[in-house]
Amino acid sequence: MPVRRAALIVPVAGVTRTALDDTWGQARSAGRRHQGIDILAPRGRAVVAAVDGRIVKLFDSARGGVTIYQFDERERYVYYYAHLESRALGLNEGDRVRQGDIIGYVGSSGNAPVPHLHFEIARLGAERQWWRAEAVNPYPYLLAGQTPA
Repeated sequence: MPVRRAALIVPVAGVTRTALDDTWGQARSAGRRHQGIDILAPRGRAVVAAVDGRIVKLFDSARGGVTIYQFDERERYVYYYAHLESRALGLNEGDRVRQGDIIGYVGSSGNAPVPHLHFEIARLGAERQWWRAEAVNPYPYLLAGQTPA
C-alpha cells in the first residue's frame, strides 16, 4: 500500500488553488531566480500554516521583510513565508503549529512592491539547516494539495 502524503493547503486565507500563478524561476534583481511563488492578497489577510509543524526561525531581512520559517513534522522540508505585514501575536520560535493556524498577515515588507505572500518549500539536508535547504517549486504541490514526497 503506498504511503499517503499529507494534504497541503494554500497558506493565505480565502485564496483558492485556481487563483495561484506559477511565478517559480522568474528573473529577480542581481541575476537571481524566484525560488517560490507569490500569492497576491489584500494587506492584512491571514497567512496560515500550510502544514503541521514547528516554527524554527522568525527573521526580518531587507529582501524578505518580516518572515517565518517552519519545519514540517518530519523535519524533511522547510516552509518559508515572506513579506508579511506582521506575525501572529504570541508566535515564537519553537512553537508547534497545526495546519490552518494563523501565523501572520499578508503585507509588503522587505522588497515587495505590492501586498502578497512569498511562499517557498525547500528540502532540508541532514543538518536541518533552513538557510541551506534546496528549494523546490511549490506551485505543483499547492495545485495538487499534496506535500512533496
